[in-house]
Amino acid sequence: GYSRGSNMADSLIIVESPAKVKTISKFLGRGYTVKATMGHIRDLPKSKMGIDIENGFQPNYIPIRGRGKVISELRESIRKAGKVLLATDPDREGEAISWHLTQLFEIDGSKPCRIEFNEITKRAVTAALSNPRAINMDLVYAQQARRILDRLVGYKLSPLLWKKVRKGLSAGRVQSVAVRLICDREREIQGFVREEYWTIDAELAPEDKDTRFRARLIEVAGQKAAIPTGDDAGHIVERLRDAEFTVKDIKKRERRRHPAPPFTTSTMQQDASRRLGFGARKTMALAQQLYEGLEIGGEGSVGLVTYIRTDSVRVAQEAQSEARQFIMEHFGAEHVPEVPPHYRAKATAQEAHEAIRPTSVYRTPEMVKPYLTRDQYGLYRIIWERFVASQMKPAVFDVTTVDVEAGDCLFRATGSQMKFPGFSVVYLEQEDEGQEEQAGQALPELSVNERLVLLEFYPEQHFTEPPPRYTEATLVKALEEKGIGRPSTYAPIIDTIIRRNYVELEDKRFRPTDLGFVVVDLLKEWFPNIVDVEFTARMEEDLDRIAEGNLNWVEVVSNFYAPFDKVVEDALEKVGHVTVPDEVSEEKCPECGRNLVVKYGRFGKFLACPGFPECRYTKPIVREVGVKCPICQAPVVERKTKKGRKFYGCSRYPECEFTTWGTPTEKTCPKCGAFLIKKGKGRNVTYQCVRESCGFVQE
Repeated sequence: GYSRGSNMADSLIIVESPAKVKTISKFLGRGYTVKATMGHIRDLPKSKMGIDIENGFQPNYIPIRGRGKVISELRESIRKAGKVLLATDPDREGEAISWHLTQLFEIDGSKPCRIEFNEITKRAVTAALSNPRAINMDLVYAQQARRILDRLVGYKLSPLLWKKVRKGLSAGRVQSVAVRLICDREREIQGFVREEYWTIDAELAPEDKDTRFRARLIEVAGQKAAIPTGDDAGHIVERLRDAEFTVKDIKKRERRRHPAPPFTTSTMQQDASRRLGFGARKTMALAQQLYEGLEIGGEGSVGLVTYIRTDSVRVAQEAQSEARQFIMEHFGAEHVPEVPPHYRAKATAQEAHEAIRPTSVYRTPEMVKPYLTRDQYGLYRIIWERFVASQMKPAVFDVTTVDVEAGDCLFRATGSQMKFPGFSVVYLEQEDEGQEEQAGQALPELSVNERLVLLEFYPEQHFTEPPPRYTEATLVKALEEKGIGRPSTYAPIIDTIIRRNYVELEDKRFRPTDLGFVVVDLLKEWFPNIVDVEFTARMEEDLDRIAEGNLNWVEVVSNFYAPFDKVVEDALEKVGHVTVPDEVSEEKCPECGRNLVVKYGRFGKFLACPGFPECRYTKPIVREVGVKCPICQAPVVERKTKKGRKFYGCSRYPECEFTTWGTPTEKTCPKCGAFLIKKGKGRNVTYQCVRESCGFVQE
């Protein structure tokens, strides 16, 4: 993606990715060359700490290995250019990349050389070009402080864990807190005692009508109804068999449900997880593609959504006006609110940013669908719908509450009917489990003191439930609510804790491994700050204050480091060796007869003989999925990539190299008899023949 003008002294614009080069080159035409850094160019060295602790924590940045070619090409382009503009992403990380470029290529960062735009559209890029500024060093320092804190913690804690727990371990500053949340939740679940309780519903009808409705017992003798056992429920039911049921009170009110604000990074990750079944990492990769630009028919390459790492819900005025116009044309004036809605951001949100929204609301999901992959389309659709809904009027319900008296008991029935759908014609926010919105029943017209006929009682047994394990969506939500991490860090946090074997995803829920428990308990005892939620949240606030120019980064780092370093020294001396208990399997070692134990290696779990080193028997753990390989008929097993992503392959690998990402099912293909794989989630599920050459698909 080079656009070469005839003029030697073109302006050179530097961005991070080739996709951006393509999109931006299209807007600019002659006189501009656009080049990509292909991500970060300098970083702390991999092999040593790279921080001069004695000299104010000065970092020693070096060019990243393997980036030599990119660097020399950029150097050549800069030499030829009349003017250099740095157009990396509009956040701290982007600011830091721009600053690294000024350092590496001797560009004067105090002169206007930095441009930023929140979306990659012609309008935004042109506006940015006429408005360059100097590098904002406060943002760079905030990013640098985070990098240095993380490096100090990683470099100091890892050797401690190697020595005291197991070789190859490492502990991250923010990841450790996430593992702690998951461990604490698991302990709550383990310690939970189920309690039985009962509810009683009465099915009632007005004397002369054929409509029936249900009311629930809420009070007995003026006290809140508490029914611990089935016997208690039975006694109440018997007592009320002959009671008179009369309407005591009727309340009618109007309830408004407001639309959710447009997406931030965290709410986008949560909703994509609930609706589309995407992990945080996948969501961010797709969102990045939508942001950097895709080929859309006659338009060429265009950025479809605004910048995707944001915790702000602000919406630009022109985007708001465009949305109002669109809603008027497509849904009618009655859906357009008198005043454009204004959403309140969290106190910590970077207000310069905007929420995630389509760059033009007139690019409807249906319009761009032919040019996107299925996953890109799924994500674009929820971003578009959520934004449009956020600019619409609330939904209005009529809610009726009827209290019914019977003897010394009070029953209550609630009914709700939608009066005006408002934003809900476009998009409804999906709740986490246990928070479902109850759609009320339709209640008949009743009047106070009216007598009702009892048709039947429905006593029902329930048990209290332990808190659920975290899913990716609920973990991201918890991290955000507790102020841990920032938009760009949620996906890497989740990635890291799975890769390090501190937690496992089981049925899409996190559960800590024994190793996770051991490490968190060790950190809790010796480094309470590192795994303390409040402490980590305060650290994030300090980083924000550095970014605003209100705190000195060296001070923040040194206040943290001095006490931390002392505890590390202490712990190295005093902590004894901690063993992680091996999980014993049912399988026997064929060589010496002992029960094999589960071990963790570079590629996940495997079985090994506990008699090591005398007996060196090992065996991979495979889970057969109950289907036969379409090539050689051997059983198909579940496997994992290095990064922990699940796939399925032939158990005879490497002799037979069959693999598939799709989940195998018991259904067989009507065309060729191979098994079908399941793709997608919820309403988007399709079943496809595992043999691509066959091509059979069933919606």
